[in-house]
Amino acid sequence: MLERIREGSQGPWAMAIIALIVLSFVFAGVGSYLTSSGTTAVATVNGEEISAQELERAYQNQRAQMESQYGESIAQLFSSEQYLADFRRNVLDRLIAEKLIQQQATDMGLRVSDQQIRETILQMPEFQFGGQFDNERFQAILRQNGFQVADFRNYLRVQMTRSQLAAALGNSAFALDSEVERANALQRQTRDAKYLLVSSDEFAGNVEVAEADVEAFYRNNIASFDTEEQVKLAYVKLSVEELKDRVSVDEAAVRTYYENNIASYGKEEERRVSHILIESGDDVDAAREKAESLKAQLDGGADFAALAEANSDDTFSAENGGDLDFITPEMMDPAFDAAAFALESVGDVSDIVETDFGFHIIKLTDLKAAEVKSFEDVAAEIRDTLLYDAAMEKYFELQNTMAEIAFEVPDTLEDVANAVNLPVQESVLFSRNTAPTDLSSPAVLDVAFSSELIEEGLNSDIVQLDDENVVVVRVVEHQPQRTQSLDEVREGIEASVKADKAREAAQAWAQDIAQKVRAGEDVTALLDEKSATWETAEAVARAGGTLARALVDKLFTLALEGDSKVDVATTVNGDVAVVELLAVNPAPVLEAELGESLKQRLAQVQGQRVYEQYVEALRAQADVTVSQSL
Repeated sequence: MLERIREGSQGPWAMAIIALIVLSFVFAGVGSYLTSSGTTAVATVNGEEISAQELERAYQNQRAQMESQYGESIAQLFSSEQYLADFRRNVLDRLIAEKLIQQQATDMGLRVSDQQIRETILQMPEFQFGGQFDNERFQAILRQNGFQVADFRNYLRVQMTRSQLAAALGNSAFALDSEVERANALQRQTRDAKYLLVSSDEFAGNVEVAEADVEAFYRNNIASFDTEEQVKLAYVKLSVEELKDRVSVDEAAVRTYYENNIASYGKEEERRVSHILIESGDDVDAAREKAESLKAQLDGGADFAALAEANSDDTFSAENGGDLDFITPEMMDPAFDAAAFALESVGDVSDIVETDFGFHIIKLTDLKAAEVKSFEDVAAEIRDTLLYDAAMEKYFELQNTMAEIAFEVPDTLEDVANAVNLPVQESVLFSRNTAPTDLSSPAVLDVAFSSELIEEGLNSDIVQLDDENVVVVRVVEHQPQRTQSLDEVREGIEASVKADKAREAAQAWAQDIAQKVRAGEDVTALLDEKSATWETAEAVARAGGTLARALVDKLFTLALEGDSKVDVATTVNGDVAVVELLAVNPAPVLEAELGESLKQRLAQVQGQRVYEQYVEALRAQADVTVSQSL
């Protein structure tokens, strides 16, 4: 079982899951993996806690991804308290599922080798430059996110161990040839039809809108006529980026910085090593004895590559004589790392090194000495750094000035603006859901719609937008939430009621036409009244094509037998169509390449279903407690 899981973890499912790990790294920042102690648990899974901080990070990350993908259109959804609650609960359910899979993987004894972790890191595009792994970039990104190399390696080990089980479950699914044939028959089947399409506008001329209709619509949809509370803000925004134009750095400072930080501009020593791994297994003494025997053979002149190929339990490196390629400090297990970097000369072989994975014998096969970049190569980078530091210093100085004056002169922003040589900007009227980009921060919105600013007319305190931008705001106009009167919305209601009645009349007309066609009656005169004509469409596929989606969907619900070959469809803009099925064309013969692709897609769908059912089974048997305060 374990062997099958290990094999499965090397397939495309495993790579997809590793890609998810990479995505979480990109969007969330690896530093978010660390959790603070003493947090309140929102759930416990078999005694292991999921903290409120973990849930909040996962929620914010997933929301940010959705907002990045769908833009402002998603904001309306998140304004609904019910949607927000459901969304957070779904995020928590995902965290619980991940915890269950992780626990199960641990119970089954699944593990990830240092070599697998190393290969994953080398393949991460975030750490590559020009298609190649860049150690400087790797180190810099980890530092930026407050992550040590060893911690990041442990993070990957947890994620990849969990993914082994998920990959094995996914790879266990398959599709039968008969299922592929049936899917092909359904998906690639085409249909011939005739149809007529009539705009609902054709019926608008005969529609009358009574006052009672308008009043009923207003009463039944009263909530939709509520306006949102709106404010117009005056504000002064202070930005580090803009302050860069107000500071300068001389060349002497750049040179001094380089000399004081020259160690930061060096390229770390790289060592190419090979190893022989003897896994401990259940018999540690036997494993140690075998490792000692191999070390004795090496001391006697045996070929390292040949012994590695024949004996190493790291099958990936064994195929290449134990070669692990180049490594940098702290990339491997601490004990392995210490032994590898203690070897003095190319060709040296270490003593036996014990790690959590077993016993290693390490050979140094190549060495790249540390290098230091020249001043000319890094001068521009240093200048940007010093310019940023100077701007930050100015930023904090002016931020304090803004805060003091905004408090001392609370009824205007002119003094604040003059003190820091920045303009007073003014927004348009906006609600919480339509805030301009500069003012869309939750912190700004909370202040802007507070009673202090609205009722008392005061300046706000400093509001931090992010680490490099702050703003002081004041409300210059306020429109409270209210329900618009009937007279204000009458014109729109009349148009809506008229459109609804026109659509109803169009649908009734279309249903009458369809009924007559089913009965074999001549409908020519009725069609002429609406200037409607029959159109034909041949070989209509389920996807693609130019026929309206509503007509295609309706066409594929019809049958050639009896009265079910004719029906009515309504398009998204309210137009109506009568659709008649003329013929069903069988799918073409399934080509081998397409058949294999379809089989893989069906297997993936089935694999996802298997994974979900497995998680459901684990949860049914687990002790899961969710906080009532969620």
